[in-house]
Amino acid sequence: MLTYPEIDPVAVSLGPLQIHWYGLTYLAGLAFAWGLAVRRSKRADSPLVREQVDDLLFYAALGVVLGGRMGYAIFYGGERLAQDPTWLLRVWEGGMSFHGGMLGVIVATFWYARRQKISFGPLLDFVAPLAPLGLALGRLGNFIGQELWGRAADVPWAMVFPKDPLQLARHPSQLYQFALEGMLLFFILFWFSSRPRPTWAVSGVFALGYGLLRFTAEFFREPDAHLGIQAFGWMTRGQMLCVPMILLGLYMLWFAYQRSGARLSKN
Repeated sequence: MLTYPEIDPVAVSLGPLQIHWYGLTYLAGLAFAWGLAVRRSKRADSPLVREQVDDLLFYAALGVVLGGRMGYAIFYGGERLAQDPTWLLRVWEGGMSFHGGMLGVIVATFWYARRQKISFGPLLDFVAPLAPLGLALGRLGNFIGQELWGRAADVPWAMVFPKDPLQLARHPSQLYQFALEGMLLFFILFWFSSRPRPTWAVSGVFALGYGLLRFTAEFFREPDAHLGIQAFGWMTRGQMLCVPMILLGLYMLWFAYQRSGARLSKN
């Protein structure tokens, strides 16, 4: 068993103001996304020019925060939200959902595309590769904050999280998610999007890749205590939310290459 490298979740304390590592990982993820977006905007097939990158990322960041909070409240706290709608606004109590944040980014991207008169498909393909590094850093923030730990395990790399009331040796599932839906997905998307692809294909790879990798990681992650196992005696809420992503990703890839093939045959 490994020893958990306990790190103070508060990175900086300035009197009553405390800056947590989790918040800093969000900022670092945004900085990496900005740098990659600037680089991609210089490509000949980019739907954006450099001057538009800052505005797009501003609206996407709003989509992450607002969508992430609303998604958590709806997907993971529906009963509590129904009893106390003001809980949605109490962001200091924690609670963010990737799936909600993803929907928020899609809405923000759609709105920006309409405002700038840019085709939505190419713009969404532009945005998709920007997300995984932020996801990876967010999982590191979860690990430092001792949140979303894994299920009990007897593997050699299991560890006891000091905040765990049961003090069980557990999978460090935050690090699994860091590696899978963060770094691995980033390298897949970086490679796949390094050359021109049919419209919707890059977004399809993101949806399919994240859905499959998150679905896998959920087998090692402790289900939310207030939800538990949701379906078939083994499926968690996170896995249920990934199923539509997997199906959508498959459809987007089929649609992208089907349409691309039809265009080539006409030519």
